[in-house]
Amino acid sequence: MPKLREAGIIDVVFGKNVVVVQPVNLYGSTIDDDSFIGPFVEIQRGVTIGKRTKIQSHSFICELVEIADDCFIGHGVMFINDLFRNGGPARGDKSLWLSTRIGKNVSIGSNATILPVSICDNVVIGAGSVVTKDIDTPGIYAGNPARLIRKQN
Repeated sequence: MPKLREAGIIDVVFGKNVVVVQPVNLYGSTIDDDSFIGPFVEIQRGVTIGKRTKIQSHSFICELVEIADDCFIGHGVMFINDLFRNGGPARGDKSLWLSTRIGKNVSIGSNATILPVSICDNVVIGAGSVVTKDIDTPGIYAGNPARLIRKQN
């Protein structure tokens, strides 16, 4: 018989008026005021989610991710912290993991993949895009790898 583990909510700090639609797997993270977490979302230890941020269903937010205020994370968005720098998974060596920072007012379209990067404020990432490099200019980005399509005014 396998060891069974339950998905759930463990050691999470919630702000005011947070809505969580179960089932979810949230542990050791912080979710600020007026945020929304959809079903089938996993948010791992040490993650911070800013005020008024919406995380849609089936998204995965790994350790070392910080998402600022007023963001939108679409359905099925995947955050990555291990780039397999030694030719394969870090296998528990967290010193090989890298962090991600998402600025304020960032919208990430469904099924995007976000590698360890920094994204400035006021950015839109198109659905299905793969963000492989830091984004320091506000605008709309899309593709694999994600590229600037149009600057924001």
